[in-house]
Amino acid sequence: MVDGLVDGALDRREFVAFDILAREDFADEPGAHRFLGRDFCWWLGVLGLWDLETPPAGAEHVTIAVSGANGGHTVDFRALASSGIQLVGMTASYQDGVLRFANDLGENIARGDANYLALLDQADAYVERNGLDLPEEPSARSLGPDPEAVTDPLLELDLSGIGCILWATGYATDYSWLQVDAFDESGRPRQRRGVSTEPGVYFVGLPWLSRRGSSFIWGVWHDAKYIADHIATQRNYLSY
Repeated sequence: MVDGLVDGALDRREFVAFDILAREDFADEPGAHRFLGRDFCWWLGVLGLWDLETPPAGAEHVTIAVSGANGGHTVDFRALASSGIQLVGMTASYQDGVLRFANDLGENIARGDANYLALLDQADAYVERNGLDLPEEPSARSLGPDPEAVTDPLLELDLSGIGCILWATGYATDYSWLQVDAFDESGRPRQRRGVSTEPGVYFVGLPWLSRRGSSFIWGVWHDAKYIADHIATQRNYLSY
Protein backbone atom coordinates (compact mmCIF):
# COMPACT_ATOMS: atom_id res chain seq x y z
CA MET A 1 0.00 0.00 0.00
CA VAL A 2 1.23 3.51 -0.82
CA ASP A 3 1.30 5.63 2.34
CA GLY A 4 1.63 9.07 0.80
CA LEU A 5 1.42 10.91 -2.51
CA VAL A 6 3.38 13.97 -3.65
CA ASP A 7 1.77 15.58 -6.67
CA GLY A 8 2.47 18.77 -8.56
CA ALA A 9 4.99 20.33 -10.91
CA LEU A 10 7.75 17.91 -11.86
CA ASP A 11 10.68 19.67 -10.20
CA ARG A 12 8.81 20.69 -7.04
CA ARG A 13 7.41 17.26 -6.24
CA GLU A 14 10.82 15.64 -6.68
CA PHE A 15 12.41 18.23 -4.35
CA VAL A 16 9.80 17.47 -1.69
CA ALA A 17 10.20 13.70 -2.05
CA PHE A 18 13.99 13.93 -1.87
CA ASP A 19 13.99 16.15 1.20
CA ILE A 20 11.56 13.84 3.00
CA LEU A 21 13.91 10.93 2.38
CA ALA A 22 16.95 12.99 3.38
CA ARG A 23 15.40 13.63 6.78
CA GLU A 24 15.25 9.86 7.18
CA ASP A 25 19.02 9.59 6.60
CA PHE A 26 18.53 8.40 3.03
CA ALA A 27 21.52 10.41 1.79
CA ASP A 28 24.74 9.84 3.72
CA GLU A 29 27.26 11.63 1.52
CA PRO A 30 27.27 14.81 -0.55
CA GLY A 31 25.94 14.25 -4.05
CA ALA A 32 26.62 15.76 -7.44
CA HIS A 33 25.30 19.30 -7.00
CA ARG A 34 28.91 20.08 -7.84
CA PHE A 35 30.80 19.15 -11.01
CA LEU A 36 34.58 19.07 -11.30
CA GLY A 37 34.79 20.64 -7.85
CA ARG A 38 32.62 23.65 -8.69
CA ASP A 39 29.01 24.37 -7.71
CA PHE A 40 26.37 24.30 -10.44
CA CYS A 41 25.57 27.97 -9.73
CA TRP A 42 29.18 28.76 -10.64
CA TRP A 43 28.90 26.75 -13.85
CA LEU A 44 25.70 28.51 -14.88
CA GLY A 45 27.52 31.80 -14.33
CA VAL A 46 30.71 31.11 -16.32
CA LEU A 47 28.70 29.46 -19.11
CA GLY A 48 26.53 32.56 -19.43
CA LEU A 49 23.32 30.70 -18.61
CA TRP A 50 22.30 32.95 -15.71
CA ASP A 51 22.45 35.91 -18.09
CA LEU A 52 20.60 34.18 -20.94
CA GLU A 53 18.05 36.74 -22.09
CA THR A 54 15.74 34.53 -24.17
CA PRO A 55 14.43 31.22 -22.82
CA PRO A 56 14.87 28.16 -25.04
CA ALA A 57 11.60 26.94 -26.54
CA GLY A 58 9.66 24.94 -23.94
CA ALA A 59 12.13 25.73 -21.17
CA GLU A 60 10.69 28.93 -19.74
CA HIS A 61 10.45 27.52 -16.22
CA VAL A 62 13.23 24.92 -16.15
CA THR A 63 15.06 24.85 -12.82
CA ILE A 64 18.11 23.02 -11.54
CA ALA A 65 17.12 19.77 -9.84
CA VAL A 66 19.30 20.03 -6.74
CA SER A 67 18.49 19.83 -3.04
CA GLY A 68 20.34 21.41 -0.13
CA ALA A 69 19.57 18.48 2.20
CA ASN A 70 22.54 16.75 3.87
CA GLY A 71 25.13 19.00 2.29
CA GLY A 72 23.57 19.17 -1.16
CA HIS A 73 22.55 16.63 -3.78
CA THR A 74 21.45 16.38 -7.35
CA VAL A 75 17.86 15.15 -7.32
CA ASP A 76 18.22 11.80 -9.10
CA PHE A 77 15.02 10.05 -10.16
CA ARG A 78 16.75 6.68 -10.21
CA ALA A 79 17.94 7.16 -6.64
CA LEU A 80 14.43 8.09 -5.58
CA ALA A 81 13.07 4.92 -7.20
CA SER A 82 15.72 2.68 -5.63
CA SER A 83 14.89 4.15 -2.22
CA GLY A 84 11.33 2.90 -2.46
CA ILE A 85 9.50 5.84 -4.02
CA GLN A 86 7.07 4.92 -6.79
CA LEU A 87 7.64 7.28 -9.71
CA VAL A 88 4.74 8.13 -12.04
CA GLY A 89 4.11 10.26 -15.09
CA MET A 90 2.10 13.45 -15.30
CA THR A 91 -1.22 13.36 -13.48
CA ALA A 92 -3.85 13.05 -16.20
CA SER A 93 -7.22 12.75 -14.48
CA TYR A 94 -9.17 11.85 -11.35
CA GLN A 95 -12.49 10.04 -11.11
CA ASP A 96 -14.28 8.00 -8.44
CA GLY A 97 -11.30 7.86 -6.09
CA VAL A 98 -8.82 6.81 -8.77
CA LEU A 99 -5.94 8.98 -9.97
CA ARG A 100 -4.66 8.31 -13.50
CA PHE A 101 -1.21 9.14 -14.86
CA ALA A 102 0.14 9.66 -18.36
CA ASN A 103 2.57 7.07 -19.69
CA ASP A 104 5.33 9.65 -20.08
CA LEU A 105 7.68 8.95 -17.17
CA GLY A 106 10.40 7.46 -19.38
CA GLU A 107 10.19 10.40 -21.77
CA ASN A 108 10.45 12.90 -18.92
CA ILE A 109 13.47 11.19 -17.39
CA ALA A 110 15.17 10.93 -20.79
CA ARG A 111 14.61 14.65 -21.40
CA GLY A 112 16.08 15.47 -18.00
CA ASP A 113 19.10 13.24 -18.68
CA ALA A 114 19.69 15.00 -22.00
CA ASN A 115 19.58 18.46 -20.41
CA TYR A 116 21.88 17.35 -17.59
CA LEU A 117 24.45 15.77 -19.91
CA ALA A 118 24.32 18.78 -22.23
CA LEU A 119 25.29 21.01 -19.30
CA LEU A 120 28.21 18.69 -18.46
CA ASP A 121 29.33 18.86 -22.12
CA GLN A 122 29.34 22.65 -21.96
CA ALA A 123 31.31 22.54 -18.71
CA ASP A 124 33.91 20.16 -20.16
CA ALA A 125 34.26 22.36 -23.23
CA TYR A 126 34.74 25.43 -21.00
CA VAL A 127 37.48 23.66 -19.02
CA GLU A 128 39.33 22.64 -22.18
CA ARG A 129 38.91 26.04 -23.83
CA ASN A 130 40.28 27.90 -20.81
CA GLY A 131 42.95 25.38 -19.83
CA LEU A 132 41.59 24.90 -16.29
CA ASP A 133 43.14 22.30 -14.02
CA LEU A 134 40.04 20.79 -12.42
CA PRO A 135 39.60 17.23 -11.09
CA GLU A 136 38.03 14.77 -13.51
CA GLU A 137 34.67 13.32 -12.55
CA PRO A 138 33.65 10.47 -14.89
CA SER A 139 31.06 9.20 -12.37
CA ALA A 140 28.95 12.29 -13.05
CA ARG A 141 27.96 10.77 -16.39
CA SER A 142 27.00 7.40 -14.91
CA LEU A 143 23.20 7.40 -14.94
CA GLY A 144 22.41 3.75 -14.30
CA PRO A 145 19.51 1.71 -15.69
CA ASP A 146 15.96 2.96 -15.90
CA PRO A 147 13.88 2.07 -12.83
CA GLU A 148 11.06 -0.46 -12.98
CA ALA A 149 8.62 2.45 -12.89
CA VAL A 150 9.69 3.22 -16.48
CA THR A 151 9.55 -0.31 -17.86
CA ASP A 152 6.36 -1.23 -15.94
CA PRO A 153 4.65 2.13 -15.29
CA LEU A 154 1.93 2.72 -12.74
CA LEU A 155 -0.94 4.34 -14.66
CA GLU A 156 -3.71 4.21 -12.03
CA LEU A 157 -3.73 4.68 -8.27
CA ASP A 158 -6.62 3.96 -5.90
CA LEU A 159 -6.49 6.80 -3.38
CA SER A 160 -8.25 4.78 -0.71
CA GLY A 161 -4.84 3.57 0.44
CA ILE A 162 -3.32 7.04 0.64
CA GLY A 163 -2.88 8.54 4.10
CA CYS A 164 -1.38 11.87 3.04
CA ILE A 165 -1.33 13.95 -0.16
CA LEU A 166 1.17 16.79 -0.61
CA TRP A 167 0.32 19.20 -3.42
CA ALA A 168 3.67 20.61 -4.59
CA THR A 169 2.03 22.85 -7.15
CA GLY A 170 3.82 26.07 -6.31
CA TYR A 171 1.67 29.19 -6.35
CA ALA A 172 -0.08 31.54 -8.73
CA THR A 173 0.41 35.28 -8.72
CA ASP A 174 -2.43 37.42 -7.38
CA TYR A 175 -2.29 41.13 -8.06
CA SER A 176 -5.90 41.83 -7.08
CA TRP A 177 -4.73 43.87 -4.08
CA LEU A 178 -2.84 46.27 -6.35
CA GLN A 179 -5.49 48.72 -7.54
CA VAL A 180 -3.63 50.27 -10.50
CA ASP A 181 -3.96 50.10 -14.26
CA ALA A 182 -0.79 48.08 -14.79
CA PHE A 183 -2.02 44.70 -16.08
CA ASP A 184 -3.07 43.27 -19.42
CA GLU A 185 -6.20 41.28 -20.24
CA SER A 186 -4.62 38.09 -18.83
CA GLY A 187 -3.72 39.74 -15.52
CA ARG A 188 0.00 39.88 -16.27
CA PRO A 189 1.97 43.04 -15.46
CA ARG A 190 2.49 45.43 -18.35
CA GLN A 191 6.13 46.25 -17.87
CA ARG A 192 9.50 46.46 -19.52
CA ARG A 193 12.35 45.14 -17.41
CA GLY A 194 10.26 45.72 -14.30
CA VAL A 195 9.25 49.29 -15.08
CA SER A 196 5.46 49.34 -15.17
CA THR A 197 3.21 51.32 -17.47
CA GLU A 198 1.78 52.78 -14.26
CA PRO A 199 4.07 55.55 -12.89
CA GLY A 200 5.71 54.58 -9.61
CA VAL A 201 4.92 50.85 -9.88
CA TYR A 202 7.76 48.38 -10.39
CA PHE A 203 8.17 44.60 -10.48
CA VAL A 204 11.11 42.37 -9.55
CA GLY A 205 11.47 38.61 -9.24
CA LEU A 206 9.33 37.73 -12.27
CA PRO A 207 10.59 34.87 -14.47
CA TRP A 208 12.70 36.12 -17.38
CA LEU A 209 12.16 39.76 -16.43
CA SER A 210 15.45 40.47 -18.20
CA ARG A 211 17.32 37.15 -18.01
CA ARG A 212 17.20 33.61 -16.68
CA GLY A 213 18.44 34.71 -13.26
CA SER A 214 15.65 37.27 -12.79
CA SER A 215 13.52 34.98 -10.60
CA PHE A 216 16.45 33.65 -8.55
CA ILE A 217 18.18 35.27 -5.57
CA TRP A 218 21.38 34.60 -7.51
CA GLY A 219 20.38 36.99 -10.30
CA VAL A 220 17.62 39.29 -9.12
CA TRP A 221 20.11 42.04 -8.28
CA HIS A 222 20.51 42.89 -11.98
CA ASP A 223 16.89 43.97 -12.21
CA ALA A 224 16.89 45.55 -8.73
CA LYS A 225 19.82 47.78 -9.71
CA TYR A 226 18.17 48.73 -13.00
CA ILE A 227 14.97 49.71 -11.21
CA ALA A 228 16.82 51.58 -8.45
CA ASP A 229 18.71 53.56 -11.13
CA HIS A 230 15.42 54.29 -12.89
CA ILE A 231 13.85 55.57 -9.66
CA ALA A 232 16.89 57.74 -8.94
CA THR A 233 16.74 59.24 -12.44
CA GLN A 234 13.05 60.04 -12.07
CA ARG A 235 13.68 61.71 -8.71
CA ASN A 236 16.45 63.81 -10.25
CA TYR A 237 14.00 65.02 -12.89
CA LEU A 238 11.50 65.97 -10.18
CA SER A 239 14.10 67.85 -8.15
CA TYR A 240 15.40 69.83 -11.12
